[in-house]
Amino acid sequence: MKAMTTALSRRDFLKVSAALGGGLALGFCLPPTVGAAGGESASEVNAWIVVHPDDRVVIRIARSEMGQGTYTALAQLVAEELDCDWAKVSAEFASPNEHIRRQRVWGSMSTGGSMGVRSSQDYVRRAGASARHLLIEAAAARWQVPASECRAVAGVITHVPSARTLRYGQVAAEAARLTPPVEVKLRDARDWKIAGRSLPRLDIPDKVLGKPVFGVDVSLPGMLHASIAQCPVFGGRVRRIDASAAQAMRGVKKILREENFVAVVADSWWRANQALKKVTIDWDSGEHALASSETISAMLRAGLDDPALPQARTLGDSAAALASAAKVVEAEYQSPYLNHATMEPQTCTAWFRPDGFLEVWTSTQNGEASMSAAAAAAGLPLDRVEVHKMMLGGGFGRRGGPQDFVTQGVTIAKALPGVPVKMMWSREEDMQHGFYRPASLVRLKAGLDAQGRLVALHTRIACPSILNVLMPGSLKDGIDFTAVRSFSDLPYAVANQRVDYALRNGHVPVGFWRAPGQQNVFYRESFIDELAIAAGKDSLAYRLAMLKADDKNRLVLEAVARAAAWDKPTAPGVYRGLAMADGFGSYTAMVAEVSVDAQGQVKVRRIVVAIDSGHVVHPDNCRAQAESNVVYGLGSLLYQENKVKNGRIVESNFHDFRLPRIHEMPQVDTVLVPTGGFWGGHGEPAILPLAAAVCNAIFAATGKRIRSLPLSLHNLRS
Repeated sequence: MKAMTTALSRRDFLKVSAALGGGLALGFCLPPTVGAAGGESASEVNAWIVVHPDDRVVIRIARSEMGQGTYTALAQLVAEELDCDWAKVSAEFASPNEHIRRQRVWGSMSTGGSMGVRSSQDYVRRAGASARHLLIEAAAARWQVPASECRAVAGVITHVPSARTLRYGQVAAEAARLTPPVEVKLRDARDWKIAGRSLPRLDIPDKVLGKPVFGVDVSLPGMLHASIAQCPVFGGRVRRIDASAAQAMRGVKKILREENFVAVVADSWWRANQALKKVTIDWDSGEHALASSETISAMLRAGLDDPALPQARTLGDSAAALASAAKVVEAEYQSPYLNHATMEPQTCTAWFRPDGFLEVWTSTQNGEASMSAAAAAAGLPLDRVEVHKMMLGGGFGRRGGPQDFVTQGVTIAKALPGVPVKMMWSREEDMQHGFYRPASLVRLKAGLDAQGRLVALHTRIACPSILNVLMPGSLKDGIDFTAVRSFSDLPYAVANQRVDYALRNGHVPVGFWRAPGQQNVFYRESFIDELAIAAGKDSLAYRLAMLKADDKNRLVLEAVARAAAWDKPTAPGVYRGLAMADGFGSYTAMVAEVSVDAQGQVKVRRIVVAIDSGHVVHPDNCRAQAESNVVYGLGSLLYQENKVKNGRIVESNFHDFRLPRIHEMPQVDTVLVPTGGFWGGHGEPAILPLAAAVCNAIFAATGKRIRSLPLSLHNLRS
């Protein structure tokens, strides 16, 4: 079918876009000045900060916002050092195209690993401090006085001896022409006035008002819509198609057959999707057509039995210590593949403009990665591509390394030059074509001395490698650190340790799922609980005995024990479990309170979590992230799993991949105990100890040890 084209200039496109109901903020960055109302210009004091003549401050954010609050927290850190009026602050995403043109001036654009704030806090604060220095210098030059006699507070510069004042907006243009200082002094967290406070988040008003801020909201003049179908078996290909019935359907504009997917383009997504269902596709499923959960489990078990595995950690002589131990405890733990299940399915809008420039709108965790994928798919140099970063309706790692949705969106739009095309996956495509949390199988063997102390721990881990899929060549000595973390960096003082790793990648693609490697904490902290029981010791006391007095793990354990009143009895029928973990720069400990009724139904009643992240930029948001971790992890704990049959993922939608409901959400009490001196994350740490804390509480309630997830697989009836 002939491709539809629209003769639409860039100027006309922008005019029409601005006139659309609700509007779509394209947010182009045009440094060093940005046009303002009334013909006045806003000045770019530096790459991060634009100041308007009326003192409005726009702070550019290089990281992505997926509900975790980084957008506001980074703006707070910049504004703190800038010392502007927070009421006049707004933010915008930095342009990936300008980022490349300006030699990556905004640093990393990747948002994952709870690193949005902690890995950029230093240079964004320096950007704020540097801009404040330049504004003061500009005011001092106008007054012809030493800059040392001037100070800036809340967007106003004062010459202290004469009490003269100038606003930031009055001197911003002059400040932009000055040379930035080589060194600046950053404020001590104890002196913060903007950072460290629970200020209203910058992204909330638009979301509450339903403004188009997510990738699925994009609506452009003359836009077409695409729905795609990919081979149900990973690695499969399209053999042949019959699209005759679909081509005759109303609104259909084009049908594309690519190597590994088929797409229908129509004048609405519904029509595209309905027509796609009428396309008869003969798939070549390839060599994995008979793969199943059982064959994958057998692959992992064979990995554990391999006598020649590389070692991720060796300390002391675990074999000798186990041979001489007074008691040996052994166990196997396992967990399934898990989809990210983002509320917003994968989506990408692409427009090959008549002038040969490509624009892309997408929900991405990495603007640079999206631009690179788009450029590669388009066959264009990077400077001929712009990616407009939208808010994310959930990321959890799915929209970071894998950029398959961008590649597909651009490939489809390339077949219809001059027309914006919005590609969106169906929920079924999203569920069955993810980059899943790896399934894993772990064998643990511990030796206890006569006093019940842990003297040896041998761990064997069989697990697919995420790095092998997303970052080939980054493995070191056959070890994927994300697959062995929490064991290879065991925080407990154990004299004899050995960690073996069996890299076993099946055909199911794996990726970074919220808190990569978090299932290892479930294994480790559940097993530590088993050892405490075997030793006849209290779970808390057993852990504390293996931690140094100044260990931050110990400090959060003590904090959570106090907050949960660990030393006091619970209400009748309520049982406690404990777990701890350090990861993503922070230290976390958790107490779960659960009850189990006669029918075996588990009710998680209360979660108490203590977190030490060093510094806290936005306390309320940090508490919200702890609650988010709990609700997200609760689904994977209670009933979520992705099974494989005939080479494909079995689950297709939320009817068979359940999300937690409101009535299942426990009370969450978050205790922030920042000790300063370092910067940790909050987007993932609280999910780490959740499964172990709950399962340890279930053991206290039932005497049944949970060694595999989800809980729906187990009979917990009394």
